[in-house]
Amino acid sequence: MTAEERDKIISNDYADLIINYSGDKSVLEKFDNATVNIIDFFNAVAYVPVSQINDNTIVQMGYSVIPSLFGLISQSSIEASGIIRLRSLPNFNLRGQGVLIGILDSGIDYTNPIFRNADNTTKIVSLWDQTIVSDNYPDNYYYGTQYSKEQINQALQSDNPRDIVPTTDEIGHGTMLAGIAAGNEVPESGFFGVAPDSELVIVKLKQAKQYLRDFFIVPENVPCYQENDILFAVEYVSSIAIKLNRPIAICIGLGTSQYAHDGRGTTSSYLSLKAEGTGVGIIIAGGNEGNARRHYYAKIDPDIGFDTVELSVGEGEPGFSMELWGGLPNIYSIDIQTPSGEYVPRIIPTLDETRVLTFIFEPTIINIDFQIVESQSGDQLILIRFHNPAPGIWRFKVYVSGDVGADFHMWLPMEGFISNNTFFVRSDPYTTILALGNARVPITVTAYNTEDDSLYVNASRGYSRIGIIKPDIAAPGVNIISPGLEQNFVAVTGTSAAAAHTTGIAAMLLEWAIVKGNQPSLNTRDMKIFMIRGARRNVELKYPNRDWGYGILDVYNIFDALRIGERPE
Repeated sequence: MTAEERDKIISNDYADLIINYSGDKSVLEKFDNATVNIIDFFNAVAYVPVSQINDNTIVQMGYSVIPSLFGLISQSSIEASGIIRLRSLPNFNLRGQGVLIGILDSGIDYTNPIFRNADNTTKIVSLWDQTIVSDNYPDNYYYGTQYSKEQINQALQSDNPRDIVPTTDEIGHGTMLAGIAAGNEVPESGFFGVAPDSELVIVKLKQAKQYLRDFFIVPENVPCYQENDILFAVEYVSSIAIKLNRPIAICIGLGTSQYAHDGRGTTSSYLSLKAEGTGVGIIIAGGNEGNARRHYYAKIDPDIGFDTVELSVGEGEPGFSMELWGGLPNIYSIDIQTPSGEYVPRIIPTLDETRVLTFIFEPTIINIDFQIVESQSGDQLILIRFHNPAPGIWRFKVYVSGDVGADFHMWLPMEGFISNNTFFVRSDPYTTILALGNARVPITVTAYNTEDDSLYVNASRGYSRIGIIKPDIAAPGVNIISPGLEQNFVAVTGTSAAAAHTTGIAAMLLEWAIVKGNQPSLNTRDMKIFMIRGARRNVELKYPNRDWGYGILDVYNIFDALRIGERPE
């Protein structure tokens, strides 16, 4: 790839399209003036001039080619998970030795002592910063800069390490994940990484391009990452594990409210495929959307023929997107009433189409895209994008044509991508697991408070839109001690912290199974079964359930269940 072609990958003048080519490269030749970057056998990214992206792009190419935008999910735990109890047993002092932990997020403060060995060398075996432009990009990825363990060690020996390895974590989210999963123990500060002998593979994701932020109306000041960069990041950390012949636990603390919440999207399917690999554990945070009032669900009464959705839009809301997903074989249509009472009659799509609506009494512009059969889910999508929405109550009547089912879901963007003052009046806290957390094979984690074994109040809840049991497990995620950006320690709360904790336990399982040779074929599906068998459950609850999944993660019980051949009570 030439330097000019590589520049398209990071240039705001070029748009990124995710293409499912399934090994047929002739599919990729259909894009004019495009530079193509292969992700794997199934997926590639085509970089085309931004001028080719317009209001008809979804109708012409499908919703799945537009990269979804992902945000950061969240900003005494090892004892609660049975780790200390397990390590007290002979031959079970599992600390992640010989295992890699992959973090793809906001980067890492590699100078923090919790990421160094006793001899002051780094625990990071490889680091890809997608944001730094150089010719030292990873093989086959063509952008960003890769830093080796040797380069990071050289930097740590310098008085000015950033002069040698300039990567930083300005946000702190990636440092938090890496620290909880694999940081060194600092008992005097009450900090204990779950798998402190694991080594790290880090990807600092680049921020989304401006055209995509504009398309989905995402605020300027919020961290926002593109789906294709996440795909490349997972491929990168997996390739390092293969190169070093080491098992790897991958932590994903990112999410999006976009897409069908059914586990069938490009990245969800990709992660499920990766998670089937031997020696791979993929852990995903479920999200913190449970009480955010950004999900709506209804089943339309056939005697009425429609359902009325009320959306309260806050003052000063600059814009946002909203998605309606309806199941096959029905056809869904909508009408709209603005806060001032202006009425848009029922819009009945005949085929895939796009509409632009303007109003007399409101300054709002609405773009509506109809996908009668969205290519990856097979279901109907109505994508509504509000520009400068008038504050107040917007009413949408959702109509259905068909006699099977007649339920539908609507989602607003996740936290950070929309103000908390915009919400559904009659919201539903369930089916709020963020999109990647609905992937079938990866382990989806919710958060609980170890002080009283209560569910984290804002945790997203299951199941998926098509009934896949999610979340899978609950892990400590309230007031967890974590590394801060000043090389201090701070308390963090959320499902990202719980996912990082679970990733550390996945590294312990990989050490026992792969490194020590007890189950050389272990993969994510096997880990999930172990975690479910060992989970602590409340006798007053029925499992699985939409709040807790299969119960509270307990690594001691995992091995005790293996020892006695059944799950202990």
